[in-house]
This record gives sequence, C-alpha cells and structure tokens, in this order.
Amino acid sequence: VTVGMEGAAAAFLSYENPDAYDINFAGFCTGWGATGSWIIEQEEDKPAAAAQVSAGAACWVPAQNGEVPPNAVVGGADGEDMYVIRAQHEGAIIPGKLLASHGVAYVAWGGAENPKTEYEVLCDGNGTFVPVSGGDIPPNAIPAGVKANREPLFIGRVSHEGTNTVGKVQQSHGVCYIPFGGQELAFADYEIYVSQ
Repeated sequence: VTVGMEGAAAAFLSYENPDAYDINFAGFCTGWGATGSWIIEQEEDKPAAAAQVSAGAACWVPAQNGEVPPNAVVGGADGEDMYVIRAQHEGAIIPGKLLASHGVAYVAWGGAENPKTEYEVLCDGNGTFVPVSGGDIPPNAIPAGVKANREPLFIGRVSHEGTNTVGKVQQSHGVCYIPFGGQELAFADYEIYVSQ
C-alpha cells in the first residue's frame, strides 16, 4: 500500500506486508475537517508466483479440480495418497487435504468439510510430522495459512478411522481440525508439520 499526494515526487506513506494476502475490499475517508478527494490506482495484476514457505525449497503451487503438481508433499492417506494443500475460505487461508480422485480439495471450517476446486499444493517440502498436544506449537512449525483475524494456521494431521488425515492446527483452540466425512473434527493430540 502506498499513499501520496497527486503531483508529489514521492509517497508520504508506504507499507509492504511480508506475509501478503489478497485484499478484497478497502475503505477510504477524509476526516477531521480536511477536504479533498481520493484517486485510487491499482497496480496491474502480476502473474502469481509460488509463495515461499520457509528458507528451504518448499513452495505452494496453484492447482485446481484434483490436479497434483510434481513433487507434491504427501501428508497422509485415505485409500490413496493425501496431499497437503491450502485454500481460501471465508476470508482465511486454510491448510487442508487433497485426494486427487475426488477432484476437489477440502478444508475444515465452521463445523463442516468444505470442498474447494481451487487450491495451492505444498511442493518440494522436506519437513516432517512430529507429535504434539494442545496448543504446544514447536518453533519450527511451518505457518501454512491465516485466519481472517490474522492468527496463523499450521499443517496438522490425525490418525482417524484407518486414515491419516491432513488438516489445520489452530493454536488458540489447542487442537487440530480435520475435514472428514462432511464434518470438521477436532483433536487435542495430533501431529504438526515442521521444517527439519
């Protein structure tokens, strides 16, 4: 975000968020007795680049409709490989699961297993899952998403009914939520994905 006065050589305010996210709405106001009008210029859309997850080579690759990019990270299994994904939902970016045969990815939110046709797949990751309980997040846990209130979300997985299902870890709730059987299920004992 950059703010300046029309005709001025330089902006008087500039900010770049290192943890960038899509902005869908913005509001502007002239207050405190000031007068004037706003001119809003939007940058040209740039091709989406895969966002870096950590200092390593891992990245998020956009995909859709069950696509699995090369070198996708397998996070679990449910009759087939289950891949680690993240997707936008209700103003948040949420880690979840992809079973390619379903043609969609899933994220846990609002008590439900929410299908997503567009998502990002974690690729080239060299992390590992480690057991944890409650909100005890290891310092090398990889942030993979964010709630609308900016709370980070992490990649978790749970062994449940013969599956290893990938979901989201929400530290403030002290659980890993998985999308499973149409529902959002919470588990206080789970594994979390960490960098090595």
